[in-house]
Amino acid sequence: MFRKEIHVTTAKEGDIIDITPEVKEIVRESRVAEGMVHVFVTGSTAAVTTIEYEPGVLSDLSRALSSLAPDTIHYAHDSRWGDGNGRSHVKASIVGPSLAVPVTGNTLALGTWQQLVLLELDVREGRSRTIIVTVMG
Repeated sequence: MFRKEIHVTTAKEGDIIDITPEVKEIVRESRVAEGMVHVFVTGSTAAVTTIEYEPGVLSDLSRALSSLAPDTIHYAHDSRWGDGNGRSHVKASIVGPSLAVPVTGNTLALGTWQQLVLLELDVREGRSRTIIVTVMG
């Protein structure tokens, strides 16, 4: 097993950051020819997923998440904590904090247009995010 961390600083809610190059490099460093890579973001207001990293679909994803957890409704979390990020927790729960990708030939087995991305969902500015990447094989 091989494990490394990726550290990312986001600027704002809605940032979508392509982490594919960093994960590919970690897989290469691991020297695992065949196996699996697990990608996990710590924190409950960020998520990781795959997507075609293209402006149109990135905009579509942001709009879809805003429809699922709009900023115009009341969240019980906000009443309890007063931090205004109830929608951030809901969006992160829907997408999820982790994913697994097959490794074959010491590289990620991704589709032609498929990238790994970090979604910043918190309403606060300038978050530091830690992504734990574990390669097994």
